[in-house]
Amino acid sequence: MSKILIVDDDAHIRELMSLFLQNEGFDVIEAENGEQALSVLENTVVELVILDIMMPLVDGWDLCKEIRKRDPHLLLLMVTAKGESAHKVKGFQLGTDDYLAKPFDPVELVLRIKALLKRSRISSSKVIQLGEVHLNLGTYKVIRGNEEQALPLKEFELLFKLASYPGQIFTREQLITQIWGMDYEGDDRTVDVHIKRLRQKFASDIKHFYIETARGLGYRLVVVAG
Repeated sequence: MSKILIVDDDAHIRELMSLFLQNEGFDVIEAENGEQALSVLENTVVELVILDIMMPLVDGWDLCKEIRKRDPHLLLLMVTAKGESAHKVKGFQLGTDDYLAKPFDPVELVLRIKALLKRSRISSSKVIQLGEVHLNLGTYKVIRGNEEQALPLKEFELLFKLASYPGQIFTREQLITQIWGMDYEGDDRTVDVHIKRLRQKFASDIKHFYIETARGLGYRLVVVAG
C-alpha cells in the first residue's frame, strides 16, 4: 500500500483528498503546513507528497526545495490555486514531478498520482522497452529487434532517464545536473544537442515513442499507445 503525505493548510481540501485517496486504497498522512510536513518526513517513509504553495511557516516553494535536498527521488505533486504558467515553470524548476491547479477534479488527482507511481516503478527497472527498442542500464546496450545499436554514454543516459519517467517533464537544468553532474561547466545547450541527436537516431521509432519539447520548460518522452 502506497503511503501519501498531503500538505495543505485548508482542512477541507485535505479531507477531500484523503477521502478519495483512501477509497483507492492509499495510506494517507496529513500535515497543515510545510514545517509539520518536514517533521513527518523525518520519521515516516512516504512514496509521494501532495503539497500546496500558499502555506504559513514554510510555504510550498521552500518545502519543495528542502524535500529535494533530502531526497531527490521522492515524488512531488504540487497543487495550488495559482494556475499561471510562471508558477508551473517555477514548480518544475524546483523539482516537482507534476502540477495540478485548483479547483481540481478529485478523480483527476487520483489518476495523476497513479501515473506518477507507475512511472516511479518503471524507473526502478534496469531494462526499459520502447516498442522494438530495449534499453539495458546494466550493460548500457541498446537493442533494436535483434541488432545492437551503438549509442554514446551520455546519449544513453539521457534517453534512459527520459524513458524511466514517460510523460514527465525535465528541465534542462535538471538533466544537466543528473546526467552531466553538478560540476559540469558547459551550458544547457548541451542538452539540446544531445536531444537532437537522439531524435535523429530514433526517428524511425516515432510510432512507438518520441521526445517532445515542453515549451519554456524542457523535454519529456512520450510513449505512443497502441
